[in-house]
Amino acid sequence: MPNIVTASQLRSVLGVSSALVSDATLESYIDTAEAVILPMLVANTSGINAYELVDNVGYFHTIREHYFVEGQSVVISGVPAPFAGTFTITDDKLLPTVFTVAITNADVEKRAIIPAGKAYLSGYNAESLYASTPAVENAVLAVSTEIYQSRTAVGGVIDGADFQVQPYRLSRGLLQRVTGLLAPYIDVETMVN
Repeated sequence: MPNIVTASQLRSVLGVSSALVSDATLESYIDTAEAVILPMLVANTSGINAYELVDNVGYFHTIREHYFVEGQSVVISGVPAPFAGTFTITDDKLLPTVFTVAITNADVEKRAIIPAGKAYLSGYNAESLYASTPAVENAVLAVSTEIYQSRTAVGGVIDGADFQVQPYRLSRGLLQRVTGLLAPYIDVETMVN
């Protein structure tokens, strides 16, 4: 479900009626845009690439330094039960890329997870932090609009004003076009990891 932009906002930008495109379709475009943009932004979030459970202690291995501290509440998703949910961190000093939580369950050997799971400080994920930031809203609208246009154009190719075929619009260049809007909020650590 979209967090930054609503289907009615996108509908207004596109100038299409609900008879032409359903809210569910527009929401899928917005969800896709948010899934691409929000991970690029600074937030109290860490990717989880492995997990294990030993003596009722859950160990989460993060892709990069996590910056969580003991006693904080984190929401963990994208991992199987019993590892998903909201937990209180019990230890953050094992390694800069490992934190622990209490989980009562049988032991589970260390397992890698692809795609990476996600841990974020409760109440401080990118969706919450940037919900009313105009630059992020406009970037999500721009990417959502490009997705709509790519889906509705014949063969997924858009003609320019001079009727010349334009390059594929959903390429890496799309993110480069909205990076200027997002520049103050981009997490530079994601560029190297």
